[in-house]
Amino acid sequence: MVEKIDEAISVQPFPIEIPYRQYQATRYGKIMAYTVDSQFSQAIEKFRALLESIEPIAVGDVATRREVGEHVLREVFQTHPMPTDVSIEDFLVKLPDESSILLRWYCKQNSTPGSAVLYLHGGGLIFNDVGIYDRLVANYVSKSGVPFLSVDYRKAPEYPYPTPIEDCYSALCWLHKNAKLLQVDPNRLAVMGDSAGGGLSAALTILSRDRNGPSLAKQILIYPMLDDRNTVEDPKLAPYVLWTNDDNLTAWQAYLGETMGTSKVTAVAAPAHLKNAKGLPSAYIEIGELDIFRNENIEYARLLANDEVSTEFHLRPGVNHAWEVFTPTIPISIRAMDDRIRVIQSV
Repeated sequence: MVEKIDEAISVQPFPIEIPYRQYQATRYGKIMAYTVDSQFSQAIEKFRALLESIEPIAVGDVATRREVGEHVLREVFQTHPMPTDVSIEDFLVKLPDESSILLRWYCKQNSTPGSAVLYLHGGGLIFNDVGIYDRLVANYVSKSGVPFLSVDYRKAPEYPYPTPIEDCYSALCWLHKNAKLLQVDPNRLAVMGDSAGGGLSAALTILSRDRNGPSLAKQILIYPMLDDRNTVEDPKLAPYVLWTNDDNLTAWQAYLGETMGTSKVTAVAAPAHLKNAKGLPSAYIEIGELDIFRNENIEYARLLANDEVSTEFHLRPGVNHAWEVFTPTIPISIRAMDDRIRVIQSV
């Protein structure tokens, strides 16, 4: 069953608290459809200059999105602490097509819980790498005691579908095969990802089920990117979003090409197309209220629950995409992190 939706907390009207989207706030008149968490509005002010420097990017311009997105995330993640109790080891793994990808293993010192998490980073399927995510992943490991294997899967458009998801599947098979060497129980593996990585995580559970591949005990989906058809702007939501429908259109086009939005798209390519969720691992799904992925996340949680996949769902009020990356110390972010750590430790 779907267990809970967060209760509303202290919020206030949007218009001037997040300046980098202020120009959109007047675009549809002065009546604002939503409110923004007041503590989020205050905390994100430290990134005012960084976010206001972002200019609108044309649909289809992957290179600029890659440059801007990676620059912003590097700057933001540098404000996160780097745990001193987490060791990191890299593995270069050869793939069936004779290419190689980097897998990065994070392990808390003197902690051997027996479980492990395969982590798939975000970036719209078109940017980011494991190095950019070092601090985020290391903090999950430090707080939970559970080791993570982060996957440097290849990105579109240079490597469109199915290459990224096949890279993730190869990483899962490698982790399963080497579980005992890593002091991990192969029956206690979870997959976790944020944004595009959340979508790939959902897709990986479907692919592994359909191939009778390694079993997964949990899927932890953080504001996952699930639906290639989500490309039309909602005027009520547009003033608040960080990842826009234009960004989404660009990313899905890069990943799926001419098949995007057609009946040729499978659930492994875009999990929102899933028709039968039976046999998938239990799920944790979390999404901000002011995120263009909100509705597709709600529908995916409903689909899983209706097919008897145990599902815990959280709709975080008054925040947008990746809010907690920018503001990790505010109450709503702390609650989200506590929930994630609880679920990671439950595997």
